[in-house]
Amino acid sequence: MERCICIHGHFYQPPRENPWLEDVELQDTAYPYHDWNERITAECYEPNTVSRILDGEGWIRRIINNYARISFNFGPTLLSWLERKQPGVYRAILEADRESRERFSGHGSALAQAYNHMIMPLANRRDKYTQILWGIRDFVHRFGRQPEGMWLPETGVDLKTLALMAELGIRFTILSPYQTRRFRKIGETQWRETAPGAIDTTRPYLVNLPGGRTIVVFFYNGEISQAVAFENLLSNGERFAGRLLGALAGSHGPSLVHIATDGETYGHHHRHGDMALAFALHQIETGGLARLTNYAEYLEHHPPLYEAEINEHSAWSCAHGVERWSGNCGCSTGMNPGWTQAWRAPLRKALNWLRDELAPLYEKQARSYLKEPWKARNDYISVILDRSPESQSEFLAKHALGKLGPAERVKVFKLLEMQRHAMLMFTSCGWFFDEITGIETVQIIKYAARVIQLAEEALGKKDLEPGFLKMLAEAKSNLPDHRDGAYIYEKYVKPARVDLPKVGAHYAICSLFEEYEERHRIYCFDIERENSHSSLAGVARLSLGQIRVTSRITLESARLIYAVVNLGSHIVNGGVSHFQNEESYRKIAGEITGAFDRTDFPGLVRLLDQRFGGSTYTLKQLFRDKQRQILDQILNTTLDEIAGDYRRIYDRHAHLNRFLRELNIPQPRVLHTAAEFVLNSNLRQAFAGDMTDLKQIKALLDEAKIANVQLDGAVHRYVLEQTLSRLGERLRENPNDLALITHLDEVIDLVGSLPFEVELWKVQNIYYSLLQKVYPDNLEKAAGGNEDAGEWNARFKALGEKLRVRRDG
Repeated sequence: MERCICIHGHFYQPPRENPWLEDVELQDTAYPYHDWNERITAECYEPNTVSRILDGEGWIRRIINNYARISFNFGPTLLSWLERKQPGVYRAILEADRESRERFSGHGSALAQAYNHMIMPLANRRDKYTQILWGIRDFVHRFGRQPEGMWLPETGVDLKTLALMAELGIRFTILSPYQTRRFRKIGETQWRETAPGAIDTTRPYLVNLPGGRTIVVFFYNGEISQAVAFENLLSNGERFAGRLLGALAGSHGPSLVHIATDGETYGHHHRHGDMALAFALHQIETGGLARLTNYAEYLEHHPPLYEAEINEHSAWSCAHGVERWSGNCGCSTGMNPGWTQAWRAPLRKALNWLRDELAPLYEKQARSYLKEPWKARNDYISVILDRSPESQSEFLAKHALGKLGPAERVKVFKLLEMQRHAMLMFTSCGWFFDEITGIETVQIIKYAARVIQLAEEALGKKDLEPGFLKMLAEAKSNLPDHRDGAYIYEKYVKPARVDLPKVGAHYAICSLFEEYEERHRIYCFDIERENSHSSLAGVARLSLGQIRVTSRITLESARLIYAVVNLGSHIVNGGVSHFQNEESYRKIAGEITGAFDRTDFPGLVRLLDQRFGGSTYTLKQLFRDKQRQILDQILNTTLDEIAGDYRRIYDRHAHLNRFLRELNIPQPRVLHTAAEFVLNSNLRQAFAGDMTDLKQIKALLDEAKIANVQLDGAVHRYVLEQTLSRLGERLRENPNDLALITHLDEVIDLVGSLPFEVELWKVQNIYYSLLQKVYPDNLEKAAGGNEDAGEWNARFKALGEKLRVRRDG
């Protein structure tokens, strides 16, 4: 192990979950994907599990899991999302770590990360400890082993953080070359000063820590890392490999060239960056000029001979230490000249105040129920990782002073959730970008709002919000219309707050548009229907009933009554209140159903307002995903009418349109618009199915070409890729279905003729998998005279030609 190369990817997204719903809601800016996690998974995280190595003609030669050959860390909150939403990608990441242990002398390539990407030098000691511990516990839960290294968010570092990491068993971390002050050979007394970024990055360094512990630091190669992230080095995998190998030239003795960048560089920031990475890894691995390794393996064979002192309170993405997350240091994206980030300091001041106000109150209140409140907080990660009733009971059995009643259990979990969100509100991305109205900053203010709500409920602390808003008002927006942080809180954050009646209202309104089972789950809430009634009167619909709503997070529960009416289209009114008694419910139900049966709709709306004490709801209060779904359902009726009109116009005048084109006479705009709408709509519907009628699709494409219609490439591409993925999965399940292979061959042939690019990525992955697992067996059968196998081989080979996948035989 003399000449080694290690590539580290820091794969991370900020937690985007709605703090009240514990799930990521629809994000329109990620269109056509549901949200940014889903989009970046499609562009980066998944491609790196099945990355292509192409031959000289651009054909797929191999498909590899990049993670198994590099060093990497994933943010724990991102892994949690992947586990729930993209389980195949999640499993591939875990498998890569297992494979890397076989490749790298028993050392896995995955590193842990401080839990929710808090800037550690700016955190108090208690939060530092919990963040490190939670990061380790999350890692062990997922990867099944103790982490040897840990990634620090933004490589933000100070000695206190490193000392806690070492105390908890972390052996090494990775820092920027600009984060070292000086170094010396172990045993020497004279320190050697280094110019910024000039330290020799090809060897590990020992850092001495307070209390007598030590930790190893690898300072990454800054020049190559910069070239990968910002200088388009990933445009060519061969050049990427050459740059890494070139850094080893002239080295004497053991030498490690290693780089570190955001993992999203490999596919999200740079399209097909995963393929450049795969090619470079393959070239290094097969070229014999250097050996791929990971940090833990290299450290085993080459313990540090030098020690270093770090620049405390420094980070890789701020030239001013860690001021990017605490002040107006000048660091920004550079996309908004003239803007100021003076809002950062008052935002941090407000959040620090909120945390510090609540810490002693948490401790005092929690001591009534828990043996050691802060130890309980540290161990609460076990409940976060497993929200089952069994896990919650096991936690309380371990930490509670005695057997707790239902109300006490609710209070304990509210206190612990208050502490969890009091850490989430310090997620680094809230300060990273240019403007306080950015989604990342609004997200951490939402976490603060959740903290305030939980403090009100668990501590009876009602005066936090005014004090918080007073400080938040000092955080001025660059956009005059958005004023300051307090205005943003009132406009974007406070309306997002959720309580049990709001969950009940969501259920009630949705019951007008869909049937629910007796037991139903809405995000992290369980709904149990106890009584229900519905009525119809023309287009009007009424729904009322009794339900029990229970939070899976805090165990808080309430019996509610509701009544909602849809008077047609989007006109919905409803009320929700706590259940009092059966007599009261029957009286309200009788009055409301009576007014509905009389079609006294104005009186009904007044009754809803009166009987539910002003706690009325409309479609505006629905949670975002279901709101969009119901509005789409309502809009579809209108759009169907419009589509029908367009189709009649198009069908009636199609021959006239062609005649005008033959004479080179411009079409009237309305006729062209009708053609554009109808043809794109028909194609979208055809692409969304199994594409069994390819003649019809070709006819539509020909008509669109003749009519000079602009195809909606983005939408068609997305729909087609979903359809191809579905057909590919069907082939994976039924690999010997000759008709399906033939159909897929014809579909891909059609896709190749389209005027927009369609990714064959998922189908290629499935084909490559069958090439490894099914093809050899059929090849052997065909050689033995099996005619069916011979025909299968012929068609499978033809499909591979279309997919541009090489075979060995």
